[in-house]
Order: sequence, then structure tokens, then C-alpha cells
Amino acid sequence: MSDGKQVPVLVTGGAGYIGSHAVLALKDAGWPVAVIDNLTTGFRFAVPDDVPFYEGDIEDPALLARIFAEQGTKAIMHFAGSIIVPESVENPLKYYHNNTVKSRALIAAAVEAGVPHFIFSSTAATYGVPENSPVREDDAKRPINPYGWSKLMTEQMLADVSAAHPLNFCVLRYFNVAGADPQTRTGQSTAGATHLIKVACEAALGKRDKVGVFGTDYDTPDGTGVRDYIHVSDLAAAHVQALAALVADPARSLTMNCGYGRGFSVLEVLDAVDRVTGGTVTREMGPRRAGDPAQLVSDPSRIRATLPWVPQYDDLDTIITHALAWEDRLGPHRPNH
Repeated sequence: MSDGKQVPVLVTGGAGYIGSHAVLALKDAGWPVAVIDNLTTGFRFAVPDDVPFYEGDIEDPALLARIFAEQGTKAIMHFAGSIIVPESVENPLKYYHNNTVKSRALIAAAVEAGVPHFIFSSTAATYGVPENSPVREDDAKRPINPYGWSKLMTEQMLADVSAAHPLNFCVLRYFNVAGADPQTRTGQSTAGATHLIKVACEAALGKRDKVGVFGTDYDTPDGTGVRDYIHVSDLAAAHVQALAALVADPARSLTMNCGYGRGFSVLEVLDAVDRVTGGTVTREMGPRRAGDPAQLVSDPSRIRATLPWVPQYDDLDTIITHALAWEDRLGPHRPNH
């Protein structure tokens, strides 16, 4: 259970990968929770039957006003948005619309209704190619793709709105999110996902022929890119604790990295998948992708100092084991909405 007052929470994108885990974490901790999702990438089955669900768009002010009134909403956890970096380069206007314009509409509706607390799902992509590793929150923000810019713009909007209105916020910058609910209640269900651990689990279960390794000549111990992988359930727990901190101190806003502070290379991850499954995932070596930093590892000192956050699943083999269990449960086909 969380400390202090538990207020009604609206989770946007709550039928998606990370959002559905946040819904479970809130529900498990006793927070009243409702979900809005337009189901373009989310799945209705990912939301528990006893959680109020609204199919619709966060750009719809009349719908938001009705939800706030019906649910007595006092906090928003905002996950709804588009997340594929290469697609953001090919279709920047989609990302500025889904991630920035729609976030503006949601924030405006929150201000209009007097919703006082806002948690925002941001990303390490706001740092671009960082000069330092591990990366601290006050390091330079120089996104190298529209996805990163679209999220950074929303961070700036929240800071400006918070200065002008009675709304406090928490920005959580995710590193590489992976794994699935340990009880296999939800997981990463998207077809064609680009997350390495998801792709490797699909390959281990025969859903893909191989795993592409993009870049083998980085300045890293084995030449492949190094990333900080965080278990999605630990990330969801951080959201619940961040919300409790906002409610406890309405004058305080927070910006924090969400990662473990340790990186694994692509080859190390694939070796771990082989180790967990007792099999061998076929690897296809290829050239670097434009804009991929050699390594992206968080400095999680601030979140550990600010919240009583103690990761429960900080182990690569555990993350992979949970991801595999969910992938196996999905079966051979993409699930229905």
C-alpha cells in the first residue's frame, strides 16, 4: 500500500504495454483507477474487467470532462502516445500530433477541471546522444529524432503550466523497458514490436527466424550497443510512488530517470536469452542504425534518493523469464483487441 491519501487516477493509454502494468500496480496498491485508450495500439483485454474503461481519444475535451466528473479524477498518469523512433523520423507530424498536440489538449482539460496531479511518461530519447554515461537528469537535452523532441516539448509544457496553474507533475524518463507482469496478467502484446528483448523472445519461441544486431563496431566491450533495461513492473511501481509523492506535497514537481544504472550489450542480452531458454537465437549482424548512441545508461541516484523505490526485478535473466512467459501465453497469433 502507498502512504497517504489515495486519489482517483485516470490512466491514459492504459490498454498499452506500460500503461496496463501501471493500472495493475495502482489497483494492487488500492488506488481508484480508470482508463482511457483509443485502442489503436492498446488491447482491451489488458485492462481488468473491474476497472472503468473509456474507449476514446485524449484530444476529446468533452469526453475528458465527462470522465473527470464521473470518476472524480484528481490525478492523471499519461502513457498515451507513439513510441517508434524510426517511424518518428519518417512521419514527424504524426508524432508531434500524438505526443505533443494531444498532450496539450489533455493538460488543458486537466487545468480546466482542476485536476491537480500529473505523471508523464517521458523517455531517455530526450537526451539524444549523451556526452556522459551514466546520464543524469540535468545533463543536456538534445534529442536526435522527432520522438525525443515530441516528449521534451511536453515536459516543457508541464513545467510552464505548473508555474501558472495549481498543477504539480512528475516526469519519468524511461530507459529500455522490458519484461512482463510476473503473474502474466499483461505484457508486451504489440505485433511487430522493435524492443530487443521482445524480439529475442519471439525468436526463441519460433515466431521470428532471427534477431537483427544493428552495429558491431561501437566503442563498447563487444562492439554492440549497450542499454539500461528496466523491468516494466519496477517501472510501474515507480509511477505509483511518484504519484504518492505528488499528492503528499502539492508544491513539489519532480523529474527523474527510470533505470537501474547498469547496461547490457545487445550480445549480452541475446546470450541471456539463450541461457534462460537453453536454445540458440539466430543473430544477423548488420550496420548501425542512424542516431543510435553507443550506450545509454541511466544514473538513477535521484529517484532512489527521492522515492522509497527499491527494484524487485533488477536481474536480466528474470526480466527475460517474465517476457518469455508472456510471449508464450500470447501463443502464435497476435491477440485480438
